Amino acid sequence: MQPLCRQAQSLCRQEEVQPVQPLQSLRGEAQSLCCQEPLCRQESLQTHVSLASGIKRAGSCRPVFFATLTARTHFNGDSRRKGLLMDLNGLPRDRLQRMAEAGDRITECLRVLKKTDDNIVGEVLKGQGTFYEYDHYPPGDVFDPASASQYYYHAHRTGEHGHFHTFLRAAGMTKGMAPVEQSHATYMDEREDKLSHLIAISMDNAGVPIGLFTTNRWVTAENWYAAEDVIAMIDRFEMDMVPPSWPVNIWLTAILQLFQPQIAKLVEQRDRAIRDWQFEHMGSDVFEDRGLEITSEIPISVAEQILAVDVALSKGG
Repeated sequence: MQPLCRQAQSLCRQEEVQPVQPLQSLRGEAQSLCCQEPLCRQESLQTHVSLASGIKRAGSCRPVFFATLTARTHFNGDSRRKGLLMDLNGLPRDRLQRMAEAGDRITECLRVLKKTDDNIVGEVLKGQGTFYEYDHYPPGDVFDPASASQYYYHAHRTGEHGHFHTFLRAAGMTKGMAPVEQSHATYMDEREDKLSHLIAISMDNAGVPIGLFTTNRWVTAENWYAAEDVIAMIDRFEMDMVPPSWPVNIWLTAILQLFQPQIAKLVEQRDRAIRDWQFEHMGSDVFEDRGLEITSEIPISVAEQILAVDVALSKGG
């Protein structure tokens, strides 16, 4: 499966970027997170300085607009607490049970990885050599032909180590789903089918998820589907295969289930941000406007979400 974005194009500029530079590693050397022994260990990652402080950027970006659910920070302090507040008590019991099962799968994946001092990000980057900004990891992305689900990991933002982008391609969508009326982009001609971005998952230096966010169309070269359709796609995302890492594939599938209510809210906020931007910038193509990149964002905590699900279930769901 070909990558969803051309690597020669910046995700925050329309013009082609200069040849990419390797990311500054957590040790201050241009190397992969996992190509040297200590860097793929969770303990080592936690104790080193933030990767963001030493990143070598492949071109500067113009200021962008962030339509966030909370202040766009490093996901800590008061903003973190506010972002985590979501009442799960009104959810159907079958949804809560599905979330609880996802939490169990995530816990099991982390238990197994911890036995060898590994983590989710280290698994994705294992054996990949130098970790370059904007490049997709693993190369060519990961695609499950049975579900038409797809993802990749890369880095280009401050305040995180990197993030996963998750997608569903047309073959995995419910029959009859179609993109909304929208402008045409040349990247749509580079593939034979259509695809929708579901959610991006921010990861910290310890390989722990710290946030969820949605993006404008140009960022991931997707086709734009209405929020209600994207929300329906969340349950259809499944990475049921071994390569490149069975724990990562199970974990990623489960993350979308555990945080399904939050993802649904973010997708709804995404569409509102698009409408607001279009109203305020008449005459511009909102889907290709480089001024609008992140359309919604929220911090997360797996542990607190699992606890909240357990509490909601105990109350009768």
